Amino acid sequence: MSAPLIDARRARWLAMIVGATFFIEYLDTTIIATALPQMAKSFAISPNQLSIGMSAYMLALAVFIPISGWVADRFGTRTVFATAIAVFTVASILCGVSNGLYEFTAARLLQGMGGAMMVPVGRLIVVRNTEKSQLMKAISTITWPGIIAPMVGPPIGGFITTFASWRWIFLLNVPLGVACIVLVMRLVKNERSSEKHPLDGLGFVLSAIALTCLMYGTETAGVETASVLQPLLLIGASIVVGWVAVKYAARCAHPLLDFTTLKVPTFSVTVLTGSLTRVAVNAVPYLLPLLFQVGFGMSAFQSGLLLLASAAGNLGMKALTTPILRRFGFRTVALVDVALAGLFTALCGILTPHTPLPAILLVLFVYGLTRSLQFTALATLAYADIPPAQMSAASTLWSAAQQMMNGMGIAFGAMALRSAMYLRGGSGSYQMADFRWAFVFSAVLALLTLFGYFGLARDAGSKLSRASSGGGAKA
Repeated sequence: MSAPLIDARRARWLAMIVGATFFIEYLDTTIIATALPQMAKSFAISPNQLSIGMSAYMLALAVFIPISGWVADRFGTRTVFATAIAVFTVASILCGVSNGLYEFTAARLLQGMGGAMMVPVGRLIVVRNTEKSQLMKAISTITWPGIIAPMVGPPIGGFITTFASWRWIFLLNVPLGVACIVLVMRLVKNERSSEKHPLDGLGFVLSAIALTCLMYGTETAGVETASVLQPLLLIGASIVVGWVAVKYAARCAHPLLDFTTLKVPTFSVTVLTGSLTRVAVNAVPYLLPLLFQVGFGMSAFQSGLLLLASAAGNLGMKALTTPILRRFGFRTVALVDVALAGLFTALCGILTPHTPLPAILLVLFVYGLTRSLQFTALATLAYADIPPAQMSAASTLWSAAQQMMNGMGIAFGAMALRSAMYLRGGSGSYQMADFRWAFVFSAVLALLTLFGYFGLARDAGSKLSRASSGGGAKA
C-alpha cells in the first residue's frame, strides 16, 4: 500500500518541479518586452535593434525543439532536463551581464537552446511518471505557468525596470534554476529509450528550415515597414519545406518528427485545431498592453497592473479545471469554452478609456478563465490515447506546435493591427478603431476553430475522466 502512495507523492513533486521550470522559461519570454527601452539605453542603441535578441531566442526554439525527443531517448530524461536547466541558467547570467547587442544576442541564442530542451523533456517526464488517475491534475500543474506568465510578466518587468535594473530580470532566474537542478537530480529517474535510433539529420534540417521560415514570415508580416512580399515568400517557403518534411518522415524508418501520432484523433485535434485556437487566444496578451498604453494613454506599469485581472482568472480556473472536465467531458468543454473565449476576445475590442473599471476587470477576468480552461483541456487531452511507445514523439511534436503557436499569436496580433490600419487607409500611430478590428479578427479565428472541436468524439478523453474519478474515490 505504501509504494503507490510514495509514487503518487513523487509524481506530484515532479509536476511541481517541471511547472516551476516552465514558469521560468515562459516568464522570461514575456517579461523582457517591458525592459527593452532601458536595455537599449544601456547598449547605446535603439529599442528596435534589440529585436534581434528576441528573434535569436525564437530561432533556437524552432531549431532545437524537434531534436529534444531524440536527445532525451538517447541520453536519458534526467540528464537532458538537468542540463537544459543548467544551460538556461548560465545563459540567464550571461544575459544579465551583457554590455552590448552581440553579447546579448549570443546569450539569448544559448538561452533558447536550453528552453527548447526544457519544455518537451519536462512534459515527457511528467507524462511518463504519472498514473492516468492523476494525469489531469499533473497536466494542470505544468500548464498554468504558460498561462499565467504572459499576464504577470509585464507588471513584474515594469516594476523591476522602474525601481531596479533590467539586469535583475535575468539574474533572478539563477536561484530558481539552481534549486530546480538539485530537485531534478534527486527525484527524476534517468529514463531512456531501450532502442537506439540514429539521428534523422535530414529531418532535422528540414524541420529547422520550415519552422524558421514560418517564425520569421509571421513576425515580418506584423512589421509596418516590411513589404508584403517578404513574409509571403517566407511563409510560402515554410509550407513547401514543411510538406517535403512530412512526405520524407512518412518514408523514414525513424523520423525526428513522427507525424503518425496525428492518426490518433484526440491528439490530432489538440495539435491542429488547438494550434489555431492558441494563435487566436495568444494574440490578446499582445494587443491588450498596446490598447491600454496607446489607446488609453496608460503607462506600462499601469497597463501591466490591469492585466493582473486576467492572471487572476487564470489562477481561479486552475482548481476548477479537473472537476469541470470530469463533469462535462472534453468535447463539450472545448466547444463551450472556445465560444466564450471568442466572445470575450471581441468584448476586449469595445473597451474604451471611458469604460467603468469594474467592467474592464470583468472582461479581463473571464477571458483569463476561458484561456486557462481551454489550454489545460487541450494539454491533457493530447496524451489521452497516445500509446507509451509514442509518448516521446508526441511530446516533441506537441511542444514544437505549442511554442511556435505562442510566437505566432503575437505575430497574428501584429498582423491584425496592421491589417486594420490598412483597411481604414491610415498610417502612423494606431487608433482605437484599429484595436477594435484587431480583437474582432482574433475572435473570428477563435470561433472558426469550433468546427475542429465538433470532430471530437463525445467520449473523447473518457479514459482520463474515469481514471481520475476512480483515483479520487480510492483516495
